[in-house]
Amino acid sequence: MKSILKASIAAVALGLSFSAAAEYPDRPITMIVPAAPGGGTDTFGRKIADLAEKILNQQITVENRGGGSGTVGMANIITARPDGYTIGFVWNSPLTTLPHSLNVPYSKDNYSLLMSIGYSAYTICAHPDFPANNGAELLAELKKHPGKYTLGNDGAGGTMQFAAERIFTKAGVKVRPVPFKGAGETAKNFLGGHVDLYGGSIPPIEQHVKAGKAKCLLMTSVDRNSALPDASSLKDIGMADEETVLWWGLVVPAKTPANIQKKLEDAFLKADALPEMKTTMNNYGAVVRPLDAAQTKKVFDTEYAALGQVAKAIGLSKKDK
Repeated sequence: MKSILKASIAAVALGLSFSAAAEYPDRPITMIVPAAPGGGTDTFGRKIADLAEKILNQQITVENRGGGSGTVGMANIITARPDGYTIGFVWNSPLTTLPHSLNVPYSKDNYSLLMSIGYSAYTICAHPDFPANNGAELLAELKKHPGKYTLGNDGAGGTMQFAAERIFTKAGVKVRPVPFKGAGETAKNFLGGHVDLYGGSIPPIEQHVKAGKAKCLLMTSVDRNSALPDASSLKDIGMADEETVLWWGLVVPAKTPANIQKKLEDAFLKADALPEMKTTMNNYGAVVRPLDAAQTKKVFDTEYAALGQVAKAIGLSKKDK
């Protein structure tokens, strides 16, 4: 009799859990953005949250948890209850770059990737009199003069430095990296003649290219970018497999139920496909490229492994420190 009663109670409990999961979400969701308010990451996170809450028919509250180049916010995300009511909107640096050079308070086993919304390619630009006019000529010039040229980037050990070094390592060329605090500072110092090459996002350099003060030679993306149509793509130089761009996506704590993950994935993919999202990202020089969980995981796995090798090649691996 007791065994029958226990079985009945278990069945009821199981039924209630399925019912509760089916009703998800029945209360507001918190989206943690591991960046300070303002800027592209915060803007994209707030925009897709606004669009997705209409699809989920539930409020999504955005909380900024900046610090540690995104690692502080990531720690908050992975330690949250895995019930679908805390999600993270992140960019790839805390996921695929920093874990190789820093002792971050999480691992790739602590979170699940839901989807990615799109990307912004990095570009490598030169002064107008630089002796190269495209990606192939750039690599040829760098190979001819190993270590001669300096490349400004937006921070030591950041994704831009790794993106460039991934290409340079593959091509067998040497450039001296010079870190600055952000792409804006990189552009300022490049235009001031303090470094030979600019390495960074498109917006800070685009107007100067149009004014003839710089020429962009290479994108770190597979395809060319309409904002800088003269810059070679990785496909143009035969390195389509070496893409490293700035991309954004959604993550949840590990062990979040699969059906809840799927509901969130579907909702945010629909939100990302809306015209408002494209407009918001285009305003920041970014491109909408919705990828589902499986596609995002494929990008993540490839990039994580490749950047781990880059960290070792340039002496930034935490294992070598």
